[in-house]
Amino acid sequence: MTAIRPDIASASHASMGAARDPRAFQPFLQLNRLLAGTAPGNSPAPDGAPINLAPGDPMLSPPRLIAETLARYPEAWSRYPPPRGTDDFRSAALGWLRRRYGLGEGMIDPPRHMLPVPGSREGLFLCALAAISQGRDSGRRKVLIPAPAYHAYAGGAVAGDAEPVFVPARRETGFLPDYESLPPDLLDQVAIAFICSPSNPEGAAADLPRWRGLLRLARRHGFLLAADECYADTYLGDPTAGLLQAAEMEGGSLDRMVSFNSLSKRSSAAGLRCGFATGEAEAIDAIAAFAMVGGAGVPAPTLQAGAALYNDDEHAAEMRDFYHDLFALAERKLGNRFGWTKPAGGFFLWLDVGDGEAAAKRLWAEAGIRVLPGAFMCPAQFAEGNPGAGYIRAALIHPPEITAPALDRMVEILS
Repeated sequence: MTAIRPDIASASHASMGAARDPRAFQPFLQLNRLLAGTAPGNSPAPDGAPINLAPGDPMLSPPRLIAETLARYPEAWSRYPPPRGTDDFRSAALGWLRRRYGLGEGMIDPPRHMLPVPGSREGLFLCALAAISQGRDSGRRKVLIPAPAYHAYAGGAVAGDAEPVFVPARRETGFLPDYESLPPDLLDQVAIAFICSPSNPEGAAADLPRWRGLLRLARRHGFLLAADECYADTYLGDPTAGLLQAAEMEGGSLDRMVSFNSLSKRSSAAGLRCGFATGEAEAIDAIAAFAMVGGAGVPAPTLQAGAALYNDDEHAAEMRDFYHDLFALAERKLGNRFGWTKPAGGFFLWLDVGDGEAAAKRLWAEAGIRVLPGAFMCPAQFAEGNPGAGYIRAALIHPPEITAPALDRMVEILS
């Protein structure tokens, strides 16, 4: 791993070595290896079963609206998914964007600027491949990735044979990567830059000035800004700002940007695999082309269910209330331990425990509680150490009767 500066790490093809195999840095495979051979301890759950706080899978039951809508379109399963979606789905998604972000009319032309994707993961991955492919002839071979971050970003960079540049998201930078501090000559070589807000794992949110600065940076240096906003509707206080709001304030152009949204968290519908991308027409076309070659579209019945969900804000508010209550519980149980403060959004605890891997092993061995070491979300080494090494990520996804004893036991073991 070659260091550019003490706080920035660049992985070249040669130096990344085995880490260029996604199996080497996929966080849950690493967690399986870490805990292999260790039996779970006595769980504090009411039924004594191990408590899994490691994944980002919502545990709240999805709205009945999904099953009811899918049941109305049984014949549509026999047809291949429409590659660019349907008018109904795009209309519903656009309506949600306008309500969520207060967008005016005219900025987004749905057939040109919107594309349904299976959740956000496949869209983010294919977006990386598309941007790297488009940038290769002009020497754009770098991908900016927060550290820590969702593994799909690094996976796209590796699959596209590009050079991942991991930029730490530490407490000092508001748990968001400081791309604007990178050298201009490096930025001129970037094909795509990823940003997640509210962020996974920290729950930090970019405000409008930061979004506007990032968009200006992308346009000045000619790279694509990819905003992962799958937690946009799981905010914990005021609604968080979004990239499309910044684009509207910057003149209304969608040039050099794509935003990704999903129903996985908003509607507790991770298994539905339904979301959408919104951005410049060229990028949307490129993502659609890669999906038609090596991906899958969103099936027609799923698009109908997705449209129904995006047309309904009431269930999303109920989901937010569920997570809000869990974070209130966490505040009572944790206080200011482990450097924790309530985040802007998402549903993760990002806890500074000194040694994330050691903490994860103890929690599993002593209490049957499974959490994710923060280091496993940072497939790079830095002069100042892995930005996630001291942390664990724990998901607040279970009902209070499971979450409360889990938090009590975590505090007892880790304090």
